[in-house]
Amino acid sequence: MNHLEFISHQLMIIIGIFMYIFGTIGNLLNIYVFYIWSHSKKHTRKSSNSYRTSNSSLYLLTASIGNLVLILYPLSTRIIFDGFQYSVTNNTVAILCRIRYYILHTSDLMSITCICMATFDRYLISSRKARLRRLSTTKKRTKQTIFIITCLYSLHSIPLAYFFDVSGTGQCSISSRTYLYYYLWTFQIILRGLLPISFLTIVCLLTFKQLNKNKRVKYNGHLSREKQFSRMLLLISFAIVLSSIPYCIEHIYYVMISDNRSDQSSLTYFYHVISSILFYTNAVTSFYIFYISTPNFRAQVQRLIYSQRNLHHRTSKQIKIIVIERNSRI
Repeated sequence: MNHLEFISHQLMIIIGIFMYIFGTIGNLLNIYVFYIWSHSKKHTRKSSNSYRTSNSSLYLLTASIGNLVLILYPLSTRIIFDGFQYSVTNNTVAILCRIRYYILHTSDLMSITCICMATFDRYLISSRKARLRRLSTTKKRTKQTIFIITCLYSLHSIPLAYFFDVSGTGQCSISSRTYLYYYLWTFQIILRGLLPISFLTIVCLLTFKQLNKNKRVKYNGHLSREKQFSRMLLLISFAIVLSSIPYCIEHIYYVMISDNRSDQSSLTYFYHVISSILFYTNAVTSFYIFYISTPNFRAQVQRLIYSQRNLHHRTSKQIKIIVIERNSRI
């Protein structure tokens, strides 16, 4: 093992574990916030009506669930593979290859697609044309769309559980060469690379252009809730585009130039580790992007923290009172 390979393994271990911990915490908080926002019609005041005008919260709730699954299983096994250099055996191929890649691509594509749908929904809502605003679906239709997306990707990923096997070097590989090229082009380059990059770039530019035309920029000295939500989606979309480009380039390289993924130079392997880390960056950093950029999101998280503190304080106070009463009786 040369020096560059050693650095690659250490990077995956240190950064991977760091991403695993903070990504899990962040997506659990994302799920809490977007669950509250998606049910805000029954629980919030009239000032929060802007959140009821769109179903972006439902899409982001689904995306956060997909990101949490992506971190808990595929990221942890990626750390084991590239960090600790674990070799797959015939006994573990089902868990570490077939089930892993099925879960990875199903949850990842579901998450990316839901973010694309949420971004498109914000484009419709932010439009000054009533014709476009009316195209935004109802909450019931949004739930049906999410269900269809989940079913389609779940069915489309089934061949992964069949064709993935263990190679002679102890790595996960696809046994069928025909399906390998379909996998690289369809899953990795088109669905995970070119399509979301192109779609998010175009829709984000159109949304940003519409927001600049909107005269309602301020709301009581702060960014309007409408603009906050749109800006939140613009930032996460921008992060997805930037982190997806190296991952897409890597798999284009495997298709166009390199005919054998197992025969990698140290520099190629180092690039693989960097692109893998960037691949999981979307799932890990979404909460922190939302928290830093969006005051309403930040306020919702702070309400959760303060309510837990107050609950702990009230519980401790009640226990203390009960103990004092018992002591006084004695």
